[in-house]
Parts: sequence; structure tokens; C-alpha cells
Amino acid sequence: MAISVITLAIAAWKALALRRDPTTTLALTTSMLFCATLVYVMASPVGYRTLGDWTGQPSFATLPVYVGILACFALVHLITLLWDSALLEVPKRRRTQVTAWSVGYVASGCLMVAAFAAADLSGPADPLKFNTAFTDDPFVLIFLAVFLATLTSGTLNAYRQCRRAEVSDHGLQHSLAVFGYAMLAIFGYVVCSAPAIVAAVCGSHALDTVGVFGSSFGAFGTIIMCYGLSGSAVGAWLRERRDYTTLQPLWELVVGQVDDDLAFNPDSTPGQGGQLPANVSFNLHRRVIEILDGIRTLRPWVSQDVIDDVRRSASDLTEADREALAAAAALQEAVQQLHIAREQFAQRSRPDIAPPEGPPVVLPGEDTPASEERERLLRIARFLVHPLAERSREGTEARPAA
Repeated sequence: MAISVITLAIAAWKALALRRDPTTTLALTTSMLFCATLVYVMASPVGYRTLGDWTGQPSFATLPVYVGILACFALVHLITLLWDSALLEVPKRRRTQVTAWSVGYVASGCLMVAAFAAADLSGPADPLKFNTAFTDDPFVLIFLAVFLATLTSGTLNAYRQCRRAEVSDHGLQHSLAVFGYAMLAIFGYVVCSAPAIVAAVCGSHALDTVGVFGSSFGAFGTIIMCYGLSGSAVGAWLRERRDYTTLQPLWELVVGQVDDDLAFNPDSTPGQGGQLPANVSFNLHRRVIEILDGIRTLRPWVSQDVIDDVRRSASDLTEADREALAAAAALQEAVQQLHIAREQFAQRSRPDIAPPEGPPVVLPGEDTPASEERERLLRIARFLVHPLAERSREGTEARPAA
């Protein structure tokens, strides 16, 4: 039941992601996780007995459990095929492989149902020893042979696919590697079960315990697979969550203290809650855009003297850090100058809010490619508390937010 709780939690999380971004692989992943949850619920002592009582056949739960297992790993296998960039470049070949494997898995499931329906499964049921308890029935042997053969073919081919596949996304490549290890772990179930079944057919039950132990390989493989499905995504989510929090001081400086209208959601203004949103990825992207808009608003008040002074004083830093520190100091000075201009306007000592005369100053890093803007802003945010940047910050925090 513990594994079913884990798979259900990940399935619900994937379902929310699927609702936001519907894709084929995400739909297959979500379906597989819900299927795995159902399998482990039915395989639990309570689920197994309940199904047996409902149908009047104590061993009935074995059928949906085994077919469900096959369905889960069929979906996993199809996911690895869809992730393979080499197959992606040859759509016809990928379509052929996906279709062939799908037909094979469906045919195996149908054969298992037919064999199970024809078998004589009267008598008490022990779910962990089903594989060796009814070996005197030829239809049970057909049922098990189809199941183990399909599981063997599917897991080993999925493992080979995971080893061969090359994808550009590092997180996805890691997930594929983990998938491969999960397939090997699940194949351990076959390695333990097959000898136990053969021994039982020959009249010996000395290996029954080995067959029972094989179930632990299936559970272990499922846990590994859950990590493969969620580990990289959780890691990315945690990094985005960390980056969102790191950017908060910079957002407060160039948006919260400049113009609240730059914020997509005014409730995210400091002092009004500012809680971390659930959809971190979307809101992190939005936060970067808001910060860039705030920086553009401040650009007329950026001082070249501040930038040059920091560059001279921070010559011991790397170029990237030196430029980020210069930008942090210049932005804090720009906010201070903007507040001074607003105070003068409020006191009507000036007819309007006008930036200093002269051409706009180019803020360090303005030519950064869009794909690297997030990293640049994170570096600037970290340098806001640097002593050289603090000199420009003096007097800014005491001023009211815009």
C-alpha cells in the first residue's frame, strides 16, 4: 500500500502538469502511474481478498494484477520509444515500432485473459505463491508463460532502448538511465520466478521462496521507476523554487520600489503576502520578465560613474561577477535617484519627474542572450548585499515603496 500511495501522489502531480501542458508522453506517464496505483491496491492483502470475495474465486485478483503489471510496463516501454531522439528523426520507423509493440502487448493481455478464464483455480489462494501453486493446470502455465515472456521481452528491450537513446535534455537523459536500471530490477522478478515455476512443474517446491522473493524486485523496480519519472522534475522544481526566492530582493528593488503596475499580480508586492506560488515555473518566467521591465524603467537613472567605480574597486572578481556587482550597485543608485526625483516632484520644486540629462547608460549585461537572462539576474540579485553595492543602497531602503 505504501508504494500505491507514492504512485498515486506522483500520478496526481503529473495529472496537474498534463492539464497545463498536454503531451503524449505525459499522458502515457500519468496513465501508467494511475495503473500502477490500481495494481498495488489490488495486490495488497485487503484488495486481493476483496476481489476474491466479490467474484467468488479467491485467486481472481491475480488476473487484473498481472495484466495491470503488463500494461504498466507496456506504457513505460512506449514512453522510452517516444523519448528516443534517433527514432524521432525517423517518424515512420518510430510509428512502426510503437504500433508493433502495442499490438504485441494487447495480444499478450488477451491470451492471458483467455488462459486464466479456462484454468481451474479452485481452492485457497496465496497471492505470493500463485506462480507455483497451480502448476498442475496447463492453462495456468500458459498464463504464466505469456506473462513472463512478454515481461522479459518488454523489460530487456526497454533497457536496451534506454541505453541507446540520446536526448539533448540532461534531465531527460538521467530519467532514461534510471528507467534502464528499473527495467533490470523488474527483470529480476522473472529471474526468480521462472526457476521456481519450472521446479514446481517438476514436482519440487524447494524454490517457492525464491519465487516469492522475486516480488521484491518488482516493488524495488517500481520505486526506481517512480524516481526516474519524478526525480529530475522534482530537482528542476526545487531549482526553480530556489531561483524564484533568490530573485525576490531584486524584484522588490526594481519593481516593488519603482512601479507596482509592472507586476502581473499586485498581490505579489512585498508586504502583501508574497507567498511562493504553486506554479513555480510559470511564475519564475513571469518574475524574470517583470524584473527586466523594471530595469528598463530605471535605465534613464543609471549612473555610469557608479558602474565605473565598482569596476575599478572589484578588479579581483571574475568578469561576470564584476559586471553583476556593477549592475547591482547601479540599479540601487538608480532607484535612489528615482525616489529623489519623485520627492522633488511631490514638493513641486520641479515641474515633472525628469531623468538626469545625457544619453542613457548601458547597464552591464544588457546584451545577454535571452536564454541566459535568468542566470544573469540571479547573479545580480546575489550581489545586492555586497559591500560595494550597499554603498549605493544607503538611503534607499528607508524610502517608501512606489
